[in-house]
Amino acid sequence: MDEYITCDLDYFPENILIDVLSYLSVRELVRAGRVCKRWRRLVKDQRLWRVVDLRAWKGVTSRILWVLLRQYLGCGLRCLRLRGLLLSARGGTFLSESWLKALSSKCPRLNKLYLLHADLRSLPNCRLLPPSLKVLELRGCELPQGFFSQSLTTAPASAEATSSVAARQKSKGKGIGSASGISIERLVLNYVPSFTDEHLQSLTTWEQLTRLELHDTFRVTANALRNCAAKEGTAGIEGLFRLKFFEICITGRPGYQVQMASLGLGAGWLGLEELSLGGKEVGPGLLCASRLKDLKHLCLRACTLSEMQIVRGCRLLRGLRRLEFLDVTFQPRQCPPAEEGEGGGGGAEGGDQAVEEDAEKDVNSDENKSDTNDPIPRLRRSLAVLLPYCSLVFTNCSVQINTD
Repeated sequence: MDEYITCDLDYFPENILIDVLSYLSVRELVRAGRVCKRWRRLVKDQRLWRVVDLRAWKGVTSRILWVLLRQYLGCGLRCLRLRGLLLSARGGTFLSESWLKALSSKCPRLNKLYLLHADLRSLPNCRLLPPSLKVLELRGCELPQGFFSQSLTTAPASAEATSSVAARQKSKGKGIGSASGISIERLVLNYVPSFTDEHLQSLTTWEQLTRLELHDTFRVTANALRNCAAKEGTAGIEGLFRLKFFEICITGRPGYQVQMASLGLGAGWLGLEELSLGGKEVGPGLLCASRLKDLKHLCLRACTLSEMQIVRGCRLLRGLRRLEFLDVTFQPRQCPPAEEGEGGGGGAEGGDQAVEEDAEKDVNSDENKSDTNDPIPRLRRSLAVLLPYCSLVFTNCSVQINTD
């Protein structure tokens, strides 16, 4: 046994040890920092804290967040994912104003924040979030009434405050990246029941919002989308005029009434280039998609459609360049039943023609079965005539089989 040379981690270069430590979770990293002084120094390296995911760490409290912020998190943090205490029996305040202010000052490069099951009703406004954020994703969270408003209502406005607000409003048109406004470019809301039309109206004041994704936001109505649509007004273009990508998907959970909010797209939306419809919003959304003159990319997902619905909805979208079907079930074309005596009594020639037609149908059916990436070839041919410059993409699509 003396012939074997023992391997000592002290002889490993620090870059290799940091690469090994990068595979550990946050909780394991904290434990590894208690081994020795060298490991504690390596664990605090900011290369290990660029992406912090605390969703798998159950029972994270505000005290643990303070410890992580004071000892580990720093200028290297880019993405932060947190799980709140909304579904926990412990409860309590999760994100406080003081912790968010400390996060903003200590992590100036944080650009993505993901919150899961967080109760944000203790925060008066989203202006308390780090100003460096570019992406904000909320899933299963509770929001206060004026969370997305630009103005803070924590204290009465003084003369100096009113003058600063006026100067801020004047400087809005000079540059997009003003320090006073919200710099979030992408907002994702996934099953946020407290998101209402008032919250959507508040998003019109966001100057840099270009991507908006709404999943299972049941309280948003079509009237709210009509009011927030980018359109020409008396003072220029009003509404969400900077929005380039919009996604709305309602799965229709039991106990909720589907609002068909995508009908609000019928008012037209200037500058909207990408649209994604899913679930119960696909049908009404296709009816209004023809009014989107600037649309270039359309994605339909998690729905059941017929060939006639797709052709009618896309026939006026001459500028469409990409049409994507994701998890779509296509309804087969309903063929009228043949009447008795039709084609019969024609002698041997009529029988031969019937045999040839049956053979052609068998060949076409064999081709359809062999081509798995093309569920409905007729749809490709129809859209190729209507939209010659549009590429079609089918992903996990299927054809509905009638029991008859």
